[in-house]
Amino acid sequence: MLKTLKRILAYTRPYFAYFVMTILFAALGIALSLAVPIFIGEAVECCIGKGQVDFERLGRNAVLLAVIVLASTLFQWLMSLATNKLAFMTIRDLRKDVFSKLERVPLKYIDRRTKGELTSRVINDIEIISDGLLQGFAQFFSGVITIIGTLIFMMTINVRIALVVVILTPLSFFAASKITKMTHDSYMKQSLLRGRMVSLSEELAGSQKIVKAFVYDERAQERFGQINDEYGKIGARATFFSSMTNPTTRFVNGVIYAAVGLLGALGVIGYSPFIGTMTVGNLSSFLAYSNQYTKPFNEISGVFAELQNAVASAKRVFDVLDEEEVSDDSDKEALTECSGALSFDKVYFSYNPEVKLIQNFSLEVKPGERIAIVGPTGCGKSTIINLLLRFYDVDSGDITISGKSVSEITRDSLRSSFGMVLQETWIFTGTVAENISYGMPEATREQIIEAAKAVYAHGFIKRLPQGYDTVISDDSGLSQGQKQLICIARIMLMNPPMLILDEATSSIDLRTEHRIQKAFSKLMEGKTSFIIAHRLSTIKNSDTILVMKNGNIIEQGSHTSLIRAGGFYAKLYNSQFES
Repeated sequence: MLKTLKRILAYTRPYFAYFVMTILFAALGIALSLAVPIFIGEAVECCIGKGQVDFERLGRNAVLLAVIVLASTLFQWLMSLATNKLAFMTIRDLRKDVFSKLERVPLKYIDRRTKGELTSRVINDIEIISDGLLQGFAQFFSGVITIIGTLIFMMTINVRIALVVVILTPLSFFAASKITKMTHDSYMKQSLLRGRMVSLSEELAGSQKIVKAFVYDERAQERFGQINDEYGKIGARATFFSSMTNPTTRFVNGVIYAAVGLLGALGVIGYSPFIGTMTVGNLSSFLAYSNQYTKPFNEISGVFAELQNAVASAKRVFDVLDEEEVSDDSDKEALTECSGALSFDKVYFSYNPEVKLIQNFSLEVKPGERIAIVGPTGCGKSTIINLLLRFYDVDSGDITISGKSVSEITRDSLRSSFGMVLQETWIFTGTVAENISYGMPEATREQIIEAAKAVYAHGFIKRLPQGYDTVISDDSGLSQGQKQLICIARIMLMNPPMLILDEATSSIDLRTEHRIQKAFSKLMEGKTSFIIAHRLSTIKNSDTILVMKNGNIIEQGSHTSLIRAGGFYAKLYNSQFES
């Protein structure tokens, strides 16, 4: 816990000025509030005895008391302002670092976790840190100052009663510490379940068409209900233990207050030599200080309960920050000239060491060749693309581009040499023009329009309410085919030296597909191209067709030669035309 707290507090260092202001304003505000019982005691002294009320002195005390209360309130407000500024700016930096970290972790880290879990860590867990830790800092610090200040004032009034208060105080700490230990495990489990719940909610809410189509409603509710019930039980347990803290410490503080009142009353009437003599005004001040002294223990105990939840969330956030990053390649050579020559040399790779995938894979590609990759699902077609772009690194062997190993080339320059269109379309919230120019932000409007025309997207774009300035998103009502046309227009605009088309026309009607194939043919002139397709009729004009099975190339050649051979490719091709 201490290690986690130190890491969180390290984020506050750039805003040390707000930290100092928080302490300063807290000290001033509490010092003034501690002076209030003194004036209350003096006011009581002015009113003792029938017909002996000193109205002039009482009036002065009332004015001073009003000024002190107003000044104390002002400093408390300034303290809250500085604390909020400190908390919000610290959390802003922490959230920025976490999001930046997600951009630097290996792709396998993202692939092995759900979107909901990562979203929960970036948003929910960091908010809990803000509410439970940084916001509670001011409350904790104010409580500590109040305890020390009231103890000093009580000592000046009556040392012996003050010692009784000090002796009974550890009872409150003991009760709070025991309960805090019991809440820690519950909050850790609650934090984990919260991530699972967010992940499942996002999964089911984002796939409602599939849920409805497969009549999965009841099972979806059952899955959510199981996690929700477990979360409710753990949450109730955590809340039960944390809610015990305040009433337990209040009971102990009530006992202390009663003891002070009893002993002070005995001192006023002179019945206890041990206590000594006290005036009614002194007793009033002492009781007020006693109440102020015990009150922070309730607040601090509440902070400890929230602290458990905040630390549990902070651990999940720091787990992301501690994850291994993609190796820095700033010292590597940038790929400035790309001829399109490419080779795989005895490449071995698997996502899971226990499940073999690509083994002893070798391939030579000449500049400008059009390479089609076909095969059954799971044979390693898309994995070849992942290795080309270094989303994953090979286990052994090497991949070279223009005679240079991809491990010696910067990732940015490597990926900039490829234009990729995937089967899964991706549209971000922005204008149509911004979506098309995603890979080339400096493109002019004329270049954007030419790219759209080349892929036959200009027609439907002009029919949108604001044309190229229409704001669209993944849920804006565009058809899957229209989204894919925009994605293809991105690549047409970039005009990269190498292309990767992974089922690029799978969501487009046949008429438009024939048009786009012509556009692709023009785009691919002189460029090395990799085409992954299940619809084999679209790859007949490829220079070389690689037939993959279980991570290995089992056939290689042109469409005509493979058909004549009558092997695995011929069976795949003919099966698409069986009645």
